[in-house]
Amino acid sequence: MTTTAPQIPASPTAETMLPASWPGISLEELNAKAAMQTRVDRKYIVDAHYAALVLADLPAEASVLEISGERQFSYDSVYFDTPNLDSYRLAATGRRNRYKIRTRSYLDTGDTYLEVKTEGARALTVKERIPYPYADRAYLNAQGRDYVEESLRGLIEAPATAFEPVLTTGYRRTTVLLPASDLNPSDSRMTIDTDLTWTPLSNFALSTSSPYRLGQAYTAAGMVIIETKSGSAPSVADKHLWRAGIRPSKISKFATGLAALNPELTSNKWNRTIARSMNLQPVDNGTDLYLPVAS
Repeated sequence: MTTTAPQIPASPTAETMLPASWPGISLEELNAKAAMQTRVDRKYIVDAHYAALVLADLPAEASVLEISGERQFSYDSVYFDTPNLDSYRLAATGRRNRYKIRTRSYLDTGDTYLEVKTEGARALTVKERIPYPYADRAYLNAQGRDYVEESLRGLIEAPATAFEPVLTTGYRRTTVLLPASDLNPSDSRMTIDTDLTWTPLSNFALSTSSPYRLGQAYTAAGMVIIETKSGSAPSVADKHLWRAGIRPSKISKFATGLAALNPELTSNKWNRTIARSMNLQPVDNGTDLYLPVAS
């Protein structure tokens, strides 16, 4: 018996990487089955064409997040840090009580949230968030400062007023629900991010001799980030990726992006990722990122 190899588009998108037979699922259904606010994250960096080949035969009866007939959505995240880059340095040195502060905007709907992510026991990531004004996404307003200080009480010494925007990341994401089955220990999620960009927003993000400039978006051509979000046991997607020779990578869109933009920063844990995958080039249109200024 012969099998037909999957037809991979010349420029595969996250949507075309997945089996077309997988049905859509609404955001409400997805969150009801696998909100995954507390989870173990595993991230994989894959070339787009290889990702398409591997994901085409993922052995799962999965569903794909679908809203108004669309399955791929644009995200914009603005990350905040202190002038000393305390959040970055905690991540770079593997210290306990790591945290990230960001706004995340869903550009297709305009919904924006202020999120505080912390890493707790057994490498579990805990994400808390509140709705936030889209117009304020590039700075912490009074409500945002109060929320940050309450969420990180006991973890930080700096007041929330010390945090300012240092980096924004952009990408397009497709989200998959992997329901519990004989091959999958529990309901879990998988996300596929393409068209990744990083834009420095502060001089703290750049070295004095940096070839990069503020407000310019940069991309790593062909890079796809697959991320699984599950309980402590690996999901069916993790095991499938491992069989294909794809192992988890050390990458944080925030921290690895900063390290790639500023080689003067301590970045030992991401050096391999940066050398292999983060050859940043200006986005073709060359336009500066517009972010509103607080009134």
